[in-house]
Amino acid sequence: MTQWIRVRHDGDIKFGVLADEQIDVFAGDMFDHPEATSERIPLASVEVLPPCLPTKIIGLWNNLRAAAAQQGRTKPEEPLYFFKPPSCVLGPGGTIVKPRSYEGRVLFEGELGVVIGRRCTHVSETEAADCVLGYTCVNDVTAVQLIHDDPSFAQWGRSKGLDTFGPFGPVIATDLDPQSLRVAALVDGVVRQDYPVSDMFYGPLELVERISRDMTLLPGDIIACGTSMGAEAMTPGCTVEVRIDGIGTLSNDFAGAAAPVPS
Repeated sequence: MTQWIRVRHDGDIKFGVLADEQIDVFAGDMFDHPEATSERIPLASVEVLPPCLPTKIIGLWNNLRAAAAQQGRTKPEEPLYFFKPPSCVLGPGGTIVKPRSYEGRVLFEGELGVVIGRRCTHVSETEAADCVLGYTCVNDVTAVQLIHDDPSFAQWGRSKGLDTFGPFGPVIATDLDPQSLRVAALVDGVVRQDYPVSDMFYGPLELVERISRDMTLLPGDIIACGTSMGAEAMTPGCTVEVRIDGIGTLSNDFAGAAAPVPS
C-alpha cells in the first residue's frame, strides 16, 4: 500500500509518499508517472493539503442498505448522485464554516472517496480497477434544510456545494480492497457512524463503471460513495473525524456561522 500526500512546505506545494511520519517527495504529476527525488521531509514540518484537486466531486445518495431500510427506501435502479464543486474543497485540519446566508442545521456525513487515476469513459467494472488511483476519507458536509427549501426544485447542489463543505484526505491510499473497509465518523471523540463499505448497494468499482457511462471521469475526480446511519447536525466548536483503516483520519473543526464582513 502507498499513501500519497500533498503538502505545503517552506512556501512550496509538494507531493510524495507518506511512511513513518516522513514524506518522500516526488516530482512531476502524481497521476502521470511521478518521479522520486532524494528529498525527504518530516510530516511535522508541513501543512497537509487536500491530496488532489478534483474537477468534480460526485456524491451518492441512498447507497447504503442499512440507511435505506431505516428510511423505508429500496435499491435505486441506477446510482443517484449530485455534484460538489471544486470551490468547496477543504483540506485536513481546515475549518468548516456555515455561510451567513444560511441559518439551518449543517450535517456531517462520513464517506469513502474513490480517487480517479486516469481519464475514463464507459469502462467496465473490471476495467474500473485500473482507472482508480486509490481511496480517501470524505466528509460530505450538508446544509440539509436547503435541499427542500423550495418545493419546486430540490437544491442538492447548493446544499452540498457551499464553501468549505468538501473536506477530504489526508491521503490517497492505493492497493486497498475497498469492500473490506469500514467507515467511522466521530464527533469530539464519540463514534456516531460506523459501517462497512460492503453494505453499499453499488460498490466503489461498480460506481466507476456506471458513472463513467454518463460522463468522462478525469484524474483527481472523486466519487463520494454515500453514507449510512448516524449522520447528524454539528454544533459550533465541535471536531469531526472520518476514519478509515489503511487511509487514516480526516479531522475538521466546525465553526458555525462565518464572521461578518468588516465594514
